[in-house]
Amino acid sequence: MQAFSHLNGLVAPLDRSNIDTDAIIPKQFLKSIKRTGFGPNLFDEWRYLDHGEIGMDCSKRPLNPDFVLNQPRYQGAQILLARENFGCGSSREHAPWALFDAGFRVVVAPSFADIFANNCFKNGILPLVLSVETVASLFAEVDATPGYRLTVDLEKQQVTTPAGTLFEFAVDAFRKKCLLEGLDDISLTLQYVEEIKSFEAKKKGKEPWLFG
Repeated sequence: MQAFSHLNGLVAPLDRSNIDTDAIIPKQFLKSIKRTGFGPNLFDEWRYLDHGEIGMDCSKRPLNPDFVLNQPRYQGAQILLARENFGCGSSREHAPWALFDAGFRVVVAPSFADIFANNCFKNGILPLVLSVETVASLFAEVDATPGYRLTVDLEKQQVTTPAGTLFEFAVDAFRKKCLLEGLDDISLTLQYVEEIKSFEAKKKGKEPWLFG
């Protein structure tokens, strides 16, 4: 997993509440279990004017000009700003895969669905919770300021606006450590590889029939 510690990134506003995982990455794209390649289909039903299917060349599909992420001013954004209950719905891990593949490393919202937030941490994305009032003020500033960027410091647990306003945020200590060090569940397990080998060797000596 790619580690995350500090980012100064362009902000893209998605002014909707209760965005579910089927909107983030629709069900027809769940056939693949690879972590890459989902970026072009992020928010597929909002992003394009036609119906998307896996394997389509998205570069030739008609874009929805009214969808905010299609606007030129938000191209290359790495921070997504959203409203309450982002990532609700199913537990599909493809949702953070799609966000990451599209270039997003941080999602800022007043609240997240628990499973989605955990999946983000396991895939190199920071789900950053700020108050409803703070998020509302950020939406207003992003709308009024082309090229609006936020600086996110995970180590200090701080967000800084272009005007220098600083907001602090809370994050679980274990999840913070994993994100800072780029540790997913597999990486955490491999930290104990020597202990695992030792256990397996003892087990094989005592119960060799279990190993064929």
